[in-house]
Amino acid sequence: MKEYKNKDEINYDLKRLSLERQIAWEEMKGLKEDFKESIQPYNWFGPILSSVKQYGIFYFIRLLFSKKK
Repeated sequence: MKEYKNKDEINYDLKRLSLERQIAWEEMKGLKEDFKESIQPYNWFGPILSSVKQYGIFYFIRLLFSKKK
């Protein structure tokens, strides 16, 4: 436990801790907004579309090789 020599040290630490708490709160708000934005349906189209393209290419290649028999 920290020992304080005067009232100014106590006030300094209280002010610093208050500012740290406010910074942490604002960071959490930012993370919440980032999370909300990342789960929006329009953000899913890119990965889904690339997966569909990749599956389509594999399917097309498989069709090409199966017809050569």
